[in-house]
Amino acid sequence: MLIIIFLLVCYHNSFSTVPITTDTTSIETYNKLVSRYRYDKPDSAVFFAQKGLEQAIKQKNINGQALMLNQLGMIDDNVGRYDESHKKYQQALNLYQQTANAKGMSAENIRLGVVEMRKGVYDKAIGYFLEALKISEKSNNISGEMEANLTLGEAYARQKQFDIALKYFHIAESLNSKLPFSNLTLNMYVDFGSIYREMSRFDEAKKYLNKGLPLSRVPQYQGLNITLTTTLASVYAKQGNKAKSIELQKAALEKARKINNYIRQVQILSALAATYGKDNATNALFYYQQAIDLAQSKDDHKLVIESLNSMAELYTSQTNYKAALAAKSKQYDLADKYFYKEMSKQIASLQAAYELNQSKAKVQELSFKNKQQDLERKAILYVMVAAILLLLVVGFFFYKTRHLNSLLNKTNQSLQEANQVKDKLFSVLGHDLRSPFVSVINLVEFIDDDDINSQQRKELLGQLEDTSKASLETLNNLLKWGEMQIKGIRLNQTAFKAKPIINRNIAMLLDSAKHKAITINNSVDDEIAVFADADHFDFVIRNLISNAIKFSYVNGVIDISAEKDHPNGKITIKVKDSGVGIPADQLDLIFNIHNISTTGTNNEKGTSLGLLLCKEFIELNGGEIKVESEAGRGSIFSISLNSI
Repeated sequence: MLIIIFLLVCYHNSFSTVPITTDTTSIETYNKLVSRYRYDKPDSAVFFAQKGLEQAIKQKNINGQALMLNQLGMIDDNVGRYDESHKKYQQALNLYQQTANAKGMSAENIRLGVVEMRKGVYDKAIGYFLEALKISEKSNNISGEMEANLTLGEAYARQKQFDIALKYFHIAESLNSKLPFSNLTLNMYVDFGSIYREMSRFDEAKKYLNKGLPLSRVPQYQGLNITLTTTLASVYAKQGNKAKSIELQKAALEKARKINNYIRQVQILSALAATYGKDNATNALFYYQQAIDLAQSKDDHKLVIESLNSMAELYTSQTNYKAALAAKSKQYDLADKYFYKEMSKQIASLQAAYELNQSKAKVQELSFKNKQQDLERKAILYVMVAAILLLLVVGFFFYKTRHLNSLLNKTNQSLQEANQVKDKLFSVLGHDLRSPFVSVINLVEFIDDDDINSQQRKELLGQLEDTSKASLETLNNLLKWGEMQIKGIRLNQTAFKAKPIINRNIAMLLDSAKHKAITINNSVDDEIAVFADADHFDFVIRNLISNAIKFSYVNGVIDISAEKDHPNGKITIKVKDSGVGIPADQLDLIFNIHNISTTGTNNEKGTSLGLLLCKEFIELNGGEIKVESEAGRGSIFSISLNSI
């Protein structure tokens, strides 16, 4: 016994002021300890949560087990381990269901919904929030109803559906009047401030935030006081009052440091850097570096990666590409070490699941055949019994045989389509990765030529740098795309200028165009902006320009233009080429998975999946894609998206 106590004391010496617990410590005490250390000392929080879980299991305290699993899930949630947090929340929900604990069931459904919302899977998130609302209404849990309405509003607000979001927020506000003051009231003020900020209704945003600030100036609400302050700062920043925004952010940073909440510190440091931006890049980089150092000290790789990405974007806006590349390289190294390896496991798991489904389909096919043989044997027996039964059995046999054959045909067709989709998915990855690296290799071979002079070599090195940067960006987009294939298509709509993305893709594909002496004209106005998912738009533009080059003749011309349709508020972007065109009998299949890829004018190879994905991405963003073409007269591809 003395040895065990000694080991516990030694272990806890590494946690500085963390208290030592014993087997008599209550579950509620463990819960308070976890809440105390969850942000500044997550390792200690995990230790106490696991000790509490062990004690609850020993005591056969099911609700206590659920409470500790919920705390472990929140620790994972804080550092972006969403799959792990989802698993623990689900385990907690199952335990609460065993004891019919309505309050716990509602809370876990909300936590599960928050995880899905952070992953961008809003339909699943809303499903969990609605389930929480139903449980709370049935059990007359007004506090649970209010929280469910707030999270429903947040889910719709993130999708820019502000009218629906406000409806839920106002329901929460009416419920709040029936409850004593709590952290939910302060969260409601934050939600109102955030949504009115996004709607540019700044006075209303400030009204709610200024209501919450004086109420949150007590020790137990310090975290929410920081959130209210930073949200108010973001309102001033959006109004253009950077000085006031920075003043509030620095005050919030000081409070976060006092309570030793490193997650809020990193978030505020990043927000400060973003507020300074390229207008004061020195200060911005100073705060980004502080954010990175703090996140690294806590081994929070997710926050480090996010800060490195923001720093790279700032360097890029300064045209300091060398520093931007260094930041991006660190970002990719970390992502590869901690996230993409997990994604590779998921891809392997997906492939294994696909093969298992194939095996099940084959087993099902054999089962159908066995059933057919059984029916034939029965039919023969029925024939021997009587002529009347013979007629009935033959009729029944004929009907069942047709039905089984139909099912077999459908099964075979499904297998063929699944194979076709899988092959096309892997093919498009090969296509999009191969082209830029071929350009890089060609440039390296030219640079290595002893016959070129120093000026030509310098120009080629410049082209190599541009192509490498564009290739790096392509690789990043493909990794994101691969993640979407595993987790489903995510939608992250924002307002952005179209021309920079078009120019970046032209630069990436310029080497391919030069090989065929093709001129690319981009007449899109600098101010043209759309509201869509920027990654989806980038993928579509790259595919349309690449196809235009592929099917254009030598010395051809590609024109990229944009126009705004004022009646319906849409932006239409057109990619026009003077190439081979599309025969009339193929136009209906051009955006279909059964479309067959053709070679380009210079025997370029490709896949037929690109245009299908373009159509899916554009329609997911509420847009439309069309093609006008005639064999021998070129093609015009048009995409229409919402403007801002």
